[in-house]
Amino acid sequence: RSLEKLKSAALEIDPSGNRISYYSTDLTDQNSVESSAKTIIEKEGVPDVIINSAGAGEWLSFKEATVSHFKEAMESPFLATALTCKVFYDKMQKRGNGHFIIINSAAGYFAFPGATGYTPARWAMLGFSRSLQADLYNSNFKVSMIAFGKVESPYFENNPRSEERIPKIANWLIPTMSLTATGKVIAKTVKSRRRIVNKPFMLDVLVFFNRFLPGMFGWLMRITGYK
Repeated sequence: RSLEKLKSAALEIDPSGNRISYYSTDLTDQNSVESSAKTIIEKEGVPDVIINSAGAGEWLSFKEATVSHFKEAMESPFLATALTCKVFYDKMQKRGNGHFIIINSAAGYFAFPGATGYTPARWAMLGFSRSLQADLYNSNFKVSMIAFGKVESPYFENNPRSEERIPKIANWLIPTMSLTATGKVIAKTVKSRRRIVNKPFMLDVLVFFNRFLPGMFGWLMRITGYK
């Protein structure tokens, strides 16, 4: 987010400007992330909770995509998330605890036409979350992954072609969530420290049944998806 948008959000939360600090960085650039993390720790201290919510990438078919598209799709959110967790974890170790929250998409559970760069990056986020949970299991560090369905966010405003490619079966069954609703889910997860959270509820139901009927779900995604 730009500094102006961050400032606006900070003042909305706290009009006095005393409780909220904000920083802007390029999460796809290692030097930028390391420099920002150092500044934040020096000024604010080592964070208790890191919420990874950066994400980008237009939904493109294999025919439409360029070679660079796949690299860019992995840079954010996957590499950005892994890098952000790592730079803060190295400092958190001295304290001995921390909580990483990784925001993912429902696309991390399913495969559908027209998003050959976007979807694999979200599968990578799921794999990273589970691997990090396993790696830090016997420690005081917690890792939570939250997967959301469609959210009323600026993402689809900036990527209308991507919105058109959401499989119709998903639009029929999974209600769109507001930004306020997703914020409440994240805040609740900070407190509960649940390992896996899928919202809205119907998404959790579909993820459950997809484990047992992957072929059927794949077929439904294909016949109601991008042509």
